[in-house]
Amino acid sequence: MAQWAGFGVLGLIWGSSFLLIKIGVGVFTPLQLVALRVSLAAIAMLITLRLTGQHFPADRRSRLGLIVVGLVNTAIPFFLITWGEQSIPSGLATVLNATTPLFSLAIAHFALTDERITPLKVLGLVSGFGGIVVLASRSLGEEGLGGSLTGQLAVLAASACYATATVYVRRYLRHLKPMVVASGALLTATCIMVPASLLVDGLPAPAGLTAGPVVAILILGLLNTYIAYLIYYWLLDRWGATRTTLVTYLMPPVGLALGAIFLSEVVDARLILGAALIVAGVALVNLRFERKQALAVAVPAGEPAAEPCPEPGCK
Repeated sequence: MAQWAGFGVLGLIWGSSFLLIKIGVGVFTPLQLVALRVSLAAIAMLITLRLTGQHFPADRRSRLGLIVVGLVNTAIPFFLITWGEQSIPSGLATVLNATTPLFSLAIAHFALTDERITPLKVLGLVSGFGGIVVLASRSLGEEGLGGSLTGQLAVLAASACYATATVYVRRYLRHLKPMVVASGALLTATCIMVPASLLVDGLPAPAGLTAGPVVAILILGLLNTYIAYLIYYWLLDRWGATRTTLVTYLMPPVGLALGAIFLSEVVDARLILGAALIVAGVALVNLRFERKQALAVAVPAGEPAAEPCPEPGCK
C-alpha cells in the first residue's frame, strides 16, 4: 500500500511540474527559473549524498559522463521546456514530454545491442508520433489554441534529450548509484545555468517578484525535483524499473487537468486524441520490454543508476 501511495504522489508531483513552470515564466526568464530550480535541488541532493555516505567517482571517465548527463538530461531539457512553455499551454507540454520513451526506443535501437525495434514497438512509435502530428496540427487552427509550433518543437527536443541521456547512462554509467548520477547531473546543471543566467539576464528584479512565481520555483526545486527523486529511488528499490516507470502514464492527465483548472487552458478534441495516441504508443512500446530493460521514461526529470529521471520536474 505504501508503494502505491508513493506511486500516486509521484505522478501528481511530476504531472504538476509543467503548471509550476508556466506560473514561473510569468515573472522569471527561462534561464533564471532553471538556475534557481537546479540550485535548490542540487544543494538538497548534495546534502543527502553526504549524509548517506555516497561519493562522486574518482575516475575521469565517470566524472566526464556525469557532466554529459548534467547537460543532456538536466540543463538543456529544463531550459527547452521552460522556454517552450512561454508560448504553449502547460497541459500540452505535459503530453509532449510523455513522448520520451518513444525517442528512447528509437535511439536505443541503434545505440544498444540488446534493444531492437519489433513490429509491436513500430506500432507504438507510429501511434505515438501520430499523436504528435495531431497536437502540432492545433497550431494550424485557431490562433492561440495550440500555442506556438516552435514551443512544441522545443518540448519535443527536450524529450529527445531525456531519451538520449537515458541510453547514455545505461551504456556508460550503469556502475554508478542513482543518487550519485542525479547529484552529479544537478551539480553540473547548476554550474552551467547560474553563470549563464547572471551573464544574460542578471538577477531577477525584486520589484517585479510576486508570491506565486517565487513559491512555484521553491516547489519545483525542493518538491518536484529533490523530493520526487527520493520517492522515485525508493520505488525503484522496491518495484524495479519497469513497474516504477509506469508513472509516466499518470503525467498527461494530471498536467492537462491542472492546466485546465488553474490556468483555464483549452482542452479540445484534438488535444485529447493526441494525448491518447501518445499514451497508447508508450503502452505498446513498454508492453514487451525485457526484464533487464533499464530505460527510464519521461524526465525529467528533467532526468540515475542507469536511468535518468523521466520528467523535467524531477528531473
